[in-house]
Amino acid sequence: MPWVMDYRHSMSRAFVRESDDAGDELKPMHPPLPPGVTNYITPAGAKQMQAELGEFLETRRSSGEQLSSQERRRLDSQIRQLQQRLQTLVITTPPPNGEGTVCFGATVRVRDSHGEENTYQIVGIDETDLDRDLISWRSPLAKALLSHRTGEKVQFDAPSGRQDLEIVEVTYPVV
Repeated sequence: MPWVMDYRHSMSRAFVRESDDAGDELKPMHPPLPPGVTNYITPAGAKQMQAELGEFLETRRSSGEQLSSQERRRLDSQIRQLQQRLQTLVITTPPPNGEGTVCFGATVRVRDSHGEENTYQIVGIDETDLDRDLISWRSPLAKALLSHRTGEKVQFDAPSGRQDLEIVEVTYPVV
């Protein structure tokens, strides 16, 4: 992949003198993956991460000497983290003829026992955004929905207790 830099040949940090405030590197932008878990992502999510990396690289290129050494280190840390994450991605497209069955990437509209409807999209860990109802495929709700079809009822153990949900609609983005 041309947008990913190879850091295998970079100098060991033990041989680089840095100021005492070098420990202010950013915390990881995304939660770490459990060992052995594949880092699935939708095509839209991969495109968004690549665009984000492009913006960081452009900022570094265009800022020249305008950034302080601390700002430069923070930007380089963000770039490094994003490049490392991009190397682990497995872009997953919607299944052919998947309409009606909940799979990775699906947008699912559900109705609870009170008749209230909510819509969620099942996405990769790096795409999760609860404010936009993008839920990780590893979340308890997604696990309850996956492999079920429109019209089926599933039980979901929510923090507030067990809920019965009916799958009202399953759609996939056009790729």
